[in-house]
Amino acid sequence: MPAFREDLPEPEEIDSEGGGDGDEAKADPSDDGDEAKADPPGDADKGASDPPPKEAAEEEVPAGPDVPAPPVEELRDALAWAFDGEDVEGDLLDAYAHHAHLVLDENRRVNVTAILDPKEVAAKHYLDCWRITQFLPLFGHTVVDIGTGGGYPGIPVALAEPMARVTVIDSTRKKTEFVQRTVDELGLQNVNVHWGRAEDWLASERADVAIFRAVSSVRENVRTLRKVKHSVRDVVMLKGKSWSREVRAAEREAERLGFRLDTVWEHSLPGEMGDHVILVYQAPGAQGR
Repeated sequence: MPAFREDLPEPEEIDSEGGGDGDEAKADPSDDGDEAKADPPGDADKGASDPPPKEAAEEEVPAGPDVPAPPVEELRDALAWAFDGEDVEGDLLDAYAHHAHLVLDENRRVNVTAILDPKEVAAKHYLDCWRITQFLPLFGHTVVDIGTGGGYPGIPVALAEPMARVTVIDSTRKKTEFVQRTVDELGLQNVNVHWGRAEDWLASERADVAIFRAVSSVRENVRTLRKVKHSVRDVVMLKGKSWSREVRAAEREAERLGFRLDTVWEHSLPGEMGDHVILVYQAPGAQGR
């Protein structure tokens, strides 16, 4: 069972200024292996109103390995294995298998995930994302998925909580075009796909929950939101084994920008695929609620 942590374990050596350019300033590769999906935070000194850079709009996105997508039935069996013991409807796992097949088939043309093994896909892409909906009350809430890549975690969240209004954002146009096709294919009515920067979208929109998954370090994630911090209430980050190191490294910057670590949920993936956490930061936009 997932566990709530009030204390933070002492990390290994941490720079007293909140970290430098070392490992703590990078996305934790153990989070999901989704190396190609991250919406890069870009130059931290650019304003939220800056448009996506021209090169981002025209960039060539490499293809992934030329490996055929596993059959939907094989993916469905892997999902049943990953979700064994969880209170989940079979229809949801069917939808997850459908989405997984679409992602792995597209990966041969546009590299949207480094994870190809069906059981790893099931645990790291779907169980990990689904658990957000078990820890947070998303019914009736607005959610923004920042750096969605192939649609994670926004699509699994939207499928699990149809009454949440989910916007998925990525700065790579080919990825958002693919995600839009999956939204249409799955018939999702509660998902909006946006190409561009999350900072631009949040400059005119608001969200109850902003989610970062395999995008960057905790410190860089809060910096990404610094000019639109009053547009969100809670900031959720999915992290792997180095989470406490990242939290310590980000402590001073998060405090300076008004983000407060509110909740830490620890959980394990099956098959010895690692211990993960869901970090929930209260943003300045939550003040007075």
